[in-house]
Amino acid sequence: MPAIEKNNKVLVSGANGYIAMWVVRHFLERGYRVRGTARNEEKCEFMRNYFSKLGYGEQFEAVVVEDITKEGAFDEAVKDVDGIAHTASPFHMNAKTADELIIPAVQGTVGMLKSALKNGSKVRRIVVTSSCASVMSPPSVPTQYCERDWNQLSVQEVKEKGDAAAPMTIYRASKTLAERSAWEFHEKHKAEISWDLSVINPPFVFGPPIHDVSSVKSLNTSLQMWYDKVVLDKPQTKEELSASNSWVDVRDTALAHVLALEKPDASGFIWQEWLDAANSLSPNPWPGHTYNKGFPEVVPASREDRVYHISYDKAKEQRILGIKFHTSLETTKDTLEDFAARGW
Repeated sequence: MPAIEKNNKVLVSGANGYIAMWVVRHFLERGYRVRGTARNEEKCEFMRNYFSKLGYGEQFEAVVVEDITKEGAFDEAVKDVDGIAHTASPFHMNAKTADELIIPAVQGTVGMLKSALKNGSKVRRIVVTSSCASVMSPPSVPTQYCERDWNQLSVQEVKEKGDAAAPMTIYRASKTLAERSAWEFHEKHKAEISWDLSVINPPFVFGPPIHDVSSVKSLNTSLQMWYDKVVLDKPQTKEELSASNSWVDVRDTALAHVLALEKPDASGFIWQEWLDAANSLSPNPWPGHTYNKGFPEVVPASREDRVYHISYDKAKEQRILGIKFHTSLETTKDTLEDFAARGW
């Protein structure tokens, strides 16, 4: 399927989000026209003002899609666009029921594909923001995952426990079910559709925010976790700070969405490493603030001796997209400088 080209129009759903705002910005900077959706006019106005200040007022339009779970929610938004980046999906730990995360994740994704099938006559490619949560199940030994893996464990646990399942388990199940639904829809309708489908599976996403955040208390979920560990003065145990996972900079995640639409065809971390990175920066990028010291001894001096329990095979990404990822020092410095610039 031919990839999209510069000056084409791209639809970005949930465009006011942490990752999505960077997706829109990358598209605009590369010469595309962008239509972004958000749940209300206030969020749309924030985006219009932000991108107008960057000089993209003529290239960006914002439209309201109040409820992505409604039948035909994206029917109008998909008209006359060449590509779609579907990023809209909830990520928080405050859901009172499993359906609060699962229904919008699944119905929003399938609804976008239905609208593209119905009204997206120009669409050539759709990229869906999934998550490594749909790929990995918390392992007992260091494990490397790839795009062929599925997190069935979380789905099964939610089936068994329902609303009593852990919040992170419910989130992982929502991403797994949404991505599976996307591929199943694509397979079922492949004889009818004019577009192909790609999926981006980022792990923890950190880095400077450009979406509408008024204070550190309104940060998105993943960046709030980072702030709580690195900056917030609250007790941290050795067990918490020696826990490991994988991560990617928000700007690299956004660029992956753009390249996935353009092209025809992050390493692991231990939480303590982020604290060490912040404390190593000189001069301090956030004057007047100090950072948690934690327990530096939990990080082996030799990188070869560090065990990351969750990692991902990036061979396919490197072969097709070829992104040069930000380092943890770059991400830490840029994020703290952003906080400082906001006057926090």
